[in-house]
Amino acid sequence: MSQSTLTKPSALGAPVAGAFWMILAGVAFAGVNTLEQIATVTLHLPAPTAAFLQYAVALVVILPWAARRGLPSLRSRRPGLQALRVLFAAVGVQFWVMGLSHAVPIGQAIALVMTSPFIVTLGAGLFLGEKVSLERWLAVVAGFAGGLIILDPFSASFTTASLYPLVASVLWAGVSLIQKKLLAEDSPETVTAWLLLLLAPVNLVLALPSGIAIPSGDAWMAIVAVGVLTAAAQGFLALAYAKADAAYVQPFDHVKLPLNVLAGWLVFGWVPSSQLWLGAALIVGASMFLLWRETRH
Repeated sequence: MSQSTLTKPSALGAPVAGAFWMILAGVAFAGVNTLEQIATVTLHLPAPTAAFLQYAVALVVILPWAARRGLPSLRSRRPGLQALRVLFAAVGVQFWVMGLSHAVPIGQAIALVMTSPFIVTLGAGLFLGEKVSLERWLAVVAGFAGGLIILDPFSASFTTASLYPLVASVLWAGVSLIQKKLLAEDSPETVTAWLLLLLAPVNLVLALPSGIAIPSGDAWMAIVAVGVLTAAAQGFLALAYAKADAAYVQPFDHVKLPLNVLAGWLVFGWVPSSQLWLGAALIVGASMFLLWRETRH
């Protein structure tokens, strides 16, 4: 048996493993969002407290793993920009959890967050000086049109809370843009360490004005599970990108939309409207077009 024959299964296995870990991350995030809504909507845990506890638990889970491998240096050439990135991420988490706590359907919230790549494309052209081609502009317009269809701002069911996931999407797009700028001067390990170590403390500061509520027994169980699943999901994402190219595994990230819709239907009885599927089709189609165009170039 030749050497090429021996290595062929592992070469084929890497993309399959990357897809597997990305889908598993989607499953974990569906669990995070469902349990977050149980904790805030059903068990009445305030959204700021839930957001802080989620990342505090995730930090406790991740720290032993990170310590065994040696925490990367926090020395940064742009500490102010690092701090701004963490602040954007934390405020985004607050708006995301507030949306879930106001019973915004999980599928709708996820679909709106999926507009983030288009906001990144827009921001890269406006703030980073990157050239935005006609194809990119068309994808941005299609993605935003999908988000507008899902929001349906002229319907009777539209509320201010419906905008919270979209605000989170804008803030998380800002996180991506800042990260892109930081990586020109800081290492990926430093950028990751700042977010890992500071997200929970910043969420604590944001939660203090409204007060930290003491969860009940059931709420504790739900929020601890949310924190553990958050840490697991981040680990699954890292494994996905380690096993295969980002351009290959990224489309599997879209699996999170039907998974979250299914979770919302099973747990809360939310039946997605035809508008959600139409808007989601535009968002997914536009993002796939962007991905296809970037991989070609």
